[in-house]
Amino acid sequence: MAAAAVAMAERVVADLREKCETPPSLLREVASEMAREMGAGLEKEGGSRVKMLLSYVDKLPTGFVFLCTFSPVLLCVSDHRTISCSVSCLPVVQELFGFIATELAEFVADDKCTAISNGKKRELGFTFSFPVKQRSVASGTLVKWTKAFSIDDAVGEDVVAELQTAMEKQGLDMHVAALINDAVGTLAGARYYDQDVVAGVIFGTGTNAAYVEKANAIPKWEGELPHSGDMVINMEWGNFCSSHLPITEYDEELDKESLNPGEQASICIYEKLMSGMYLGEIVRRVLLKMSAHSSVFGNIDHTKLKTHFLLRTPHISAMHHDETPDLKIVAEKLEENLEITGTSLEARKLVVEICDIVARRAARLAAAGLAGILMKLGRDCSVEKQRSVIAIDGGLFEHYTKFRECLEITLGELLGDEAGKSVAVKHADDGSGIGAALIAASQSQYSNVE
Repeated sequence: MAAAAVAMAERVVADLREKCETPPSLLREVASEMAREMGAGLEKEGGSRVKMLLSYVDKLPTGFVFLCTFSPVLLCVSDHRTISCSVSCLPVVQELFGFIATELAEFVADDKCTAISNGKKRELGFTFSFPVKQRSVASGTLVKWTKAFSIDDAVGEDVVAELQTAMEKQGLDMHVAALINDAVGTLAGARYYDQDVVAGVIFGTGTNAAYVEKANAIPKWEGELPHSGDMVINMEWGNFCSSHLPITEYDEELDKESLNPGEQASICIYEKLMSGMYLGEIVRRVLLKMSAHSSVFGNIDHTKLKTHFLLRTPHISAMHHDETPDLKIVAEKLEENLEITGTSLEARKLVVEICDIVARRAARLAAAGLAGILMKLGRDCSVEKQRSVIAIDGGLFEHYTKFRECLEITLGELLGDEAGKSVAVKHADDGSGIGAALIAASQSQYSNVE
């Protein structure tokens, strides 16, 4: 490969590195602004782009058991069903919930599920990972779609009523006892096992956070305060926006072309900088520019490289973690996904560096968000005997090792040695599903469990 081509490609990477820099001073500004936006969102509806939605969950599971109605060792029968792209963009909402009800009917027909029900009416905890304005613990209207879902007639509809109707059509004798956001579910599931859990966070296809707030610290709350004195807040922090976020041309272009662009074309929202849906796409856009401005990949057909979302975050994770001497995995992923063949070792090293820059920025901004929550709760400084646990679920955190490690290191960096000793980050495997089941159980007329 010509030295000129390498030099040109290196300039593209150097420019990316400079624009994605996240020094501690910048991250502390992001954390402070997150805490301020949280307060503004609690002050009044529409007071912040961080929506701070009431979940109407005021008591979380404790793990204590009464009357032997709930075992401290949870019996969990689970299955995963994928919603395809064709379903996520169906023309009418009834078809989406019809699909969900059909899959649910197949699942509960299993003998193990029948045994668990003991002949009683089944009650359902419904985890719905989109912004919903709740009116109670078991009802809420969809605010907007995220994560590439786009079913226009669903916005403003009660998602519980839609699911209930779909289940009745399937002959399912089930009742939705709780409508739970995935971050709220992660918080609830983790709190069952550890009473020091203060927040539940999702880092997966999308990202969100929920935490426990004092009810008297919510000025927009209307009506009688809950007896517990607490209220779980679904932050919907993916919409957080700050002038301190390090934005590149690739982020701006991605935002303009997305289903939910920021209010200003030059400002990309938080989720698009650090969630699994977008990291691979950002890397693809950088690779396209690098190839267009140099012959670093040779004389290739750019058709695949120009295809949006063809490079996914699992692909960049595999390349980022490639420890083979000749970066064989990088070569394989480039060929399999983008039809880029015959790459040099120098080119493959640049690809790994691009993955590192994009993933590190994401992880460090994620850590700043966590620091913002702790700041809002007054738990960002050292307090004797005060332990704070943040439970995190989602494939990005679980499977992208370098992302997870960078997040944990950065959070410690922001908190400092003393405060960092009292804060722990824990992985909550399928926390949202377990949490939704626990909250549904706590709402059930048959349950005496806290």
